This record gives sequence, C-alpha cells and structure tokens, in this order.
Amino acid sequence: MDFASLERREWSDPAVAQSYAGAFARAADMVAPRLVAAVGAAPGVRALDLCCGHGNVTRRLVSAGATVTGLDFSAAMLAMAREAVADATFVEGDAMDLPFDAGAFDAVTIGFGMPHVPDPPCVLAEARRVLRQGGRLAFSVWCGPEVETALGYVFGAIAAHGDPAIQLPPGPGANDYADPALAFPVLDAAGFGHCGQDTVASMWRVTDPGAPFDFFREGTARGGALLRPQPKANAAAIRAAVVEEVLARHGAGPEWEVPIPAVVTVATAV
Repeated sequence: MDFASLERREWSDPAVAQSYAGAFARAADMVAPRLVAAVGAAPGVRALDLCCGHGNVTRRLVSAGATVTGLDFSAAMLAMAREAVADATFVEGDAMDLPFDAGAFDAVTIGFGMPHVPDPPCVLAEARRVLRQGGRLAFSVWCGPEVETALGYVFGAIAAHGDPAIQLPPGPGANDYADPALAFPVLDAAGFGHCGQDTVASMWRVTDPGAPFDFFREGTARGGALLRPQPKANAAAIRAAVVEEVLARHGAGPEWEVPIPAVVTVATAV
C-alpha cells in the first residue's frame, strides 16, 4: 500500500475520525485561533479551510465572520464538519487539485493537513492559485521530536519496542514543514512571500499517563497504522514506555499536562 492509499484508508474509517475529533484534536483546538488570526478572518473575507477535517478551524473562521468553504478527502470527517458548522460550505476533494477558480479566496488555512498529502509543494501551489494577490495563508504542523513533545514519546517508544515488521510506506516526513529551511523555499517557489513562523504551546491535559499512546493509536493515520497492528506484547511495552516517559518528565500526577507543540507558518500571496 502506498502513502496516499494508507492515508485515505485510515481517515475514511469513522472510528478513527471520531477518535481524532474527540481526543487528539483537543491539542489541535489550541492552535486553531492562531490560524484564524493569521489570515485576518473577518466579515467579507472569503476563506478556504483545506484539509478541514471535522471543522474545528472552519468553525472559528465562521465565528470571525468569514464566508468559509471547507475541503477534505475524508467523507467521515466531512460528515462531522457539516453537522458542527452549518454555516460553512463543505466539499469532498483533493487538496492537490482544487475545484476552485484562480483568485477565488482571500485566505487559506491548513490545520495539520500538510503531513497527510503525498505532495505538499503541490498543495501550496494550489493554495497560491486560488488565493488573490495579497491573500493570506496559514498552516500548522506538529513539532518534531527534537523538542519535548508527546509525538517524540510515542514514536520513540515505537522505535524501541515495536514489531520491526510493521512499517509505514514512504511519504513526506510528519514534521517536515515545521522546519523553515524546508518550508520557506517551497512557499517562495509557489508564489508566496513575507513568510514567518511561531510556535504554539499546545498540550493535552490527561488523567492517564498512557493517554498519548491511546490518542495516537485510535485517532491518527500514521500512528494508528503503526500501533493498531502491533502484537499484544509489543503494544503493552510501547504503552508502558510512554507512561514511563510522561511520569519522568511531568511528575507523579494525578493529572498531567503533556506537551504536543505546533508550528504555525504564515505567508502572503505575492
């Protein structure tokens, strides 16, 4: 199975989509206001929310007064988005081949969609095509394991204790576009300028130190594809290692604030 097929398979599963929306996205929700502010959402602004998922960014764009279209490839996600945000228009489609005219939007947001597309530069080129000159783009990506993050705890535990036969197909790095050395030249080539980045200290507040394992297993594509097929003993060892990491770094509880910070990249169509 190739990367695109894996992503479509995972996100088409209503159980995965609902778990993401109900648990994992509590951290993504902390990043959404930064995306909305970065594109200047307001009455009269035509906004496109790419890879809109269950509509958590879409909802905030609408609340700011923008006229919003959300696009995603997952029918399961779009079903939740349509129920949650009645005042937006939702389209099932491909972020690499947008069904919109050039210059149709004033703003484009992409909330954690970049790691889930086979060709991120193509997505950014399409975002530029549908933006008017001077329009604003903002996208978010989780920080990589070089900083303190639940992502590092979980994927480090998989590397240490997972069945080596369970591997992901080749695809874009999950955290590639958090790196300005990669992101900014791609944005420049796509027709963007005035690029900037900042970090949002998003986190999960949990009462179970193993919750990050559960969130990745039940509510993500890459993490789920690695964790759900694990033999019982490997899964138990991975979860125990996550628990150990959370306790060592964040204390004995009974509640924990587990960091999963994100980078928000902003740019202007030039």
